[in-house]
Amino acid sequence: MKLICNQSELNTHLSLVSRVVPSRPSHPVLANVLLSADAATQQISLTGFDLSLGVQTSFPAQVQQEGTLTLPAKLLGDIVSRLPEGEIILDDSDGSDGKPVGESMVTLTCSSGRYQMRGMGAEEFPELPAIAEAEVTYLPVEALSEGLRGSLFATSSDETKQVLTGVHLTVNPDGMEFAATDGHRLAVVQTSPADFADNAAVKSTDDQTLDVTVPAKALRELERMIQLNSVADSVAVRFDPGQLVCEWANQRLTSRLLEGQYPNYRQLIPRQFSRQMTIERRLFVSALERIGVLADQKNSIVKINLDSVKQEIILSVDAQDVGSGREAIPAQISGDDLEIAFNVRYLLEGLKAFNTTDVQMQFNAATSPSVLNPIGGMKMTYLVMPVQVRS
Repeated sequence: MKLICNQSELNTHLSLVSRVVPSRPSHPVLANVLLSADAATQQISLTGFDLSLGVQTSFPAQVQQEGTLTLPAKLLGDIVSRLPEGEIILDDSDGSDGKPVGESMVTLTCSSGRYQMRGMGAEEFPELPAIAEAEVTYLPVEALSEGLRGSLFATSSDETKQVLTGVHLTVNPDGMEFAATDGHRLAVVQTSPADFADNAAVKSTDDQTLDVTVPAKALRELERMIQLNSVADSVAVRFDPGQLVCEWANQRLTSRLLEGQYPNYRQLIPRQFSRQMTIERRLFVSALERIGVLADQKNSIVKINLDSVKQEIILSVDAQDVGSGREAIPAQISGDDLEIAFNVRYLLEGLKAFNTTDVQMQFNAATSPSVLNPIGGMKMTYLVMPVQVRS
């Protein structure tokens, strides 16, 4: 193999695939990145795989001699990221005598010098799963990005609740729905073709319905890859009972699907409320961030008092042995007064996922779930369970 490529391009694509390379691989070759050079297409392909999540990306290069090999992901990334900008020559055609079968010495040459590292043959590197016979569903990138931004933060990090560590994605000809919960809060984002007139559609080759739970780790990588490569306007998705494959603009992500029945989250959302407030989002966020400094010192709990007479809310924190804080913010309030408490982080993460000027928050009682909605923007429902505190 011999090729010439750009340092910044190689570094960008290496950083994408290296994120899925396991730090403690079950097999030595999985600590490597698979590198394939194709003379016919003049493209380099890089692949990282941990047997559950795989990322493949490709970019143009001058391929003088094609070939395939694997190189240590961390070492290669550390070297390439520190090389000066400009052309890099990657060559494994020299100095291969005397090494064990399946190994090769690869030379990286740049304007300032040359580096060598030992590579392994590609024979043992597992192939990324393929779902050739499945029908294709095309998801608009804009809608996909909005759904991921509004749901990923609410997934659980508790591996014992495995199905909750993913986002439940439902797709049909009418649009997409993303749902995530960790048992304390629930985020649901809905998109419809009407919201994305330029890319009218969740298009499917057979109008099939997609109903899967995808690990949050995989979707975070998908979100990151879409942001770095915004050339495509849709992502092609194939799936079977255990696997999901996403492809767009010379990039590919494969992920196992989470097993188990996802909770019936729709029944958790109250149908009506006795109290409601409308408030400026940034004002609310700023006050929560200030008062949250004290909340974090003790138990992350902030109290909210609704005052319907003064048309304001009072945020308060009483961190014993540390201090206390209190802020008043104007709000449009309907219904009776109420004192209710929340984990301040849960409130902030939901509010920061919104993209509107104003938000609505609805309540029933101090022990019942509350729901936040953005006003006039994305269609998102964010349910938060209150914290019970002693008076």
